[in-house]
Amino acid sequence: MPLISQFMTVLLFTCLSFAARGEKLRIVTEPWAPYVYEENGKSMGLDYETTAIVFKRLGIEVDWQFLPWKRCLSMLETGQADGALDIFHSDERDATLLYPAEPLSEVEFVMFYANARPHPFRTLEDLKGLTIGTSPGYLYSKDFSESALFTREPAPTHEANFGKLVRGRIDLLITDRRVGQHLLDQLGIRNKITENPTVISHQSQFLAVRKNAGMDLLVQRFGAELKRFKREPAYAELSARYGAGPVAAIKVTTATTPPVKTVEQQESGAQ
Repeated sequence: MPLISQFMTVLLFTCLSFAARGEKLRIVTEPWAPYVYEENGKSMGLDYETTAIVFKRLGIEVDWQFLPWKRCLSMLETGQADGALDIFHSDERDATLLYPAEPLSEVEFVMFYANARPHPFRTLEDLKGLTIGTSPGYLYSKDFSESALFTREPAPTHEANFGKLVRGRIDLLITDRRVGQHLLDQLGIRNKITENPTVISHQSQFLAVRKNAGMDLLVQRFGAELKRFKREPAYAELSARYGAGPVAAIKVTTATTPPVKTVEQQESGAQ
């Protein structure tokens, strides 16, 4: 049998296996607007809608669960979920997860500060003595997470972090640029908060699945179909709707060390 025929046969059996068992592919993710979120009971977002379209084209039904990120990772680890949406690539996870060659989107992590207590900066040295709001379940770069210059203080949600910033309980918070801009409008605090233009890190987001029988072929097919869809006008319209255009920004550096390494969206400690 030709190689391409073998590939398609295995892929077909992989897809049919879920239907035959009356199961759906179990995908977990954290609300991360505008990439993936729920509004008035409807799931939406750039990466969610893109992924849903690709899976529909592949003939695979999906059971979606929106949970805190650390819970998502725990379900992946214990086999309660087949995959995760909008996860960053990590060398440590290559042993258990499969990533398509094509990413869903690109994120830029920046910091926000309250206008009443401005803290503009260009290097990590400028953050000395400050308290930075972070998100539980996220592993930041070694330079950022191990720095003794400032304090890191987690909050249970992104909304809670912005609330703490407005009330002066933290000096800055770190999150993705588009996520932060979305929340400024959603929370009605655009006139109270400013985004610092310095980019802490840049990273690609993927759909990743657990290493199970046939999943490697499914990931390859998903990546190929995703790449094809991203060339279509429908994807351009989707991207424009969620404000996913390119953004120019400054890369942060420390005064005495190389540029800050990538901020990775994964667990930061034991649960």
